[in-house]
Amino acid sequence: MALTPVENQTPGFVAAVSAAAGAFFGLFIGTAQGSGLLGILIGAALLGVMGFVFASMTDKEKPLRWGILAVFVIAGFLTGGLPGLVMGILFGWFVGWFIFWLATSRYRAHLAPYLTPGQVLWHYTFRVICGAIFVFLITPILVVMPLSFNAEDFFTFTPEMLRFDPEGYSLKHYNDFFTNADWQQALWNSVKIAPMATLLSVSFGTLAAIGLSQPHVPFRRAIMAILISPMIVPLIISAAGMYFFYSRIGLQGTYFGVVLAHAALGIPFVIITVTATLVGFDNSLTRAAANMGAGPVTTFFRVQMPLILPGVISGGLFAFITSFDEVVVVLFVGSAGQKTLPWQMFTGLREQISPTILAVATILVAISIMLLATVELLRRRSERLRGMSPT
Repeated sequence: MALTPVENQTPGFVAAVSAAAGAFFGLFIGTAQGSGLLGILIGAALLGVMGFVFASMTDKEKPLRWGILAVFVIAGFLTGGLPGLVMGILFGWFVGWFIFWLATSRYRAHLAPYLTPGQVLWHYTFRVICGAIFVFLITPILVVMPLSFNAEDFFTFTPEMLRFDPEGYSLKHYNDFFTNADWQQALWNSVKIAPMATLLSVSFGTLAAIGLSQPHVPFRRAIMAILISPMIVPLIISAAGMYFFYSRIGLQGTYFGVVLAHAALGIPFVIITVTATLVGFDNSLTRAAANMGAGPVTTFFRVQMPLILPGVISGGLFAFITSFDEVVVVLFVGSAGQKTLPWQMFTGLREQISPTILAVATILVAISIMLLATVELLRRRSERLRGMSPT
């Protein structure tokens, strides 16, 4: 197959792709201003003209990029003040980089030289789609976090916040969370419930995963489907079922009942992660340990557990997050004495609208990010231990 030549692109190609990017960003900006169609037209026209004009001026890339940045910064400041200036810096840098990235064919620098134009187009289209989905999912979280620093008791950006005025920002909602008795009691309940539920989830989930990994176990698929069903069945159905069952056996409204309910929700995560870890486990190691006189318990703790430990910890972290963030089940099976942090947030949304809820949400997001980062580190460590990754 002939290699695709890498050379500067034509102005028409750069203008077309730049116009598509301009229409994409113009849709969001225009929608925010009340007219998405107008934003698409202006964005496409603006970037299309710039791409056509600058595509043949690649020898002057550096000064032109600085010029584009300056134009966007000035335009952003004149139309939106300080926030507009920040957006102007971002858009100006991106537009200058994007146009010359296209014009000089730098987008092919890290791709295989034999790829056809259609394959290159799909390569970047797929990434744009994934990026758009990521932005769609992450934007609500990014909006909540700055609102938690609002100096006023509003669920909206005040004029002072939009101007980046220091007087518009405050830590009073975080102070309210750490000093309010109701919030601290809810936090303490979550701290008591989540670790115990995680311990039960890890214990039972790990044993179930090890047992189901044995080929001689009958009805493995059916048992696995039953054990992971809490992940599939709608949570409201599970919560209602637990309520009626716990009411019959006297566990409804008890601390132990909430712990068991959260453990049932966390077990599927442990089973899935540990099972995935056991896929690359060498069973000859356990047989060798048995031949040398080690019992089943010694073999498990000395041979098997160190190798599957990253999967066990990952499942435990997922189980902990599930328990710590869960609100539906605890509303059914818990009582006022087991009011957890998510329950307190839910109650606050119904009874009193306070940005303290946003402060708590920001703290939970930060905790979740740290736990997920830990999971990723453990996943990479597990791959190294199994020889699946060179680094």
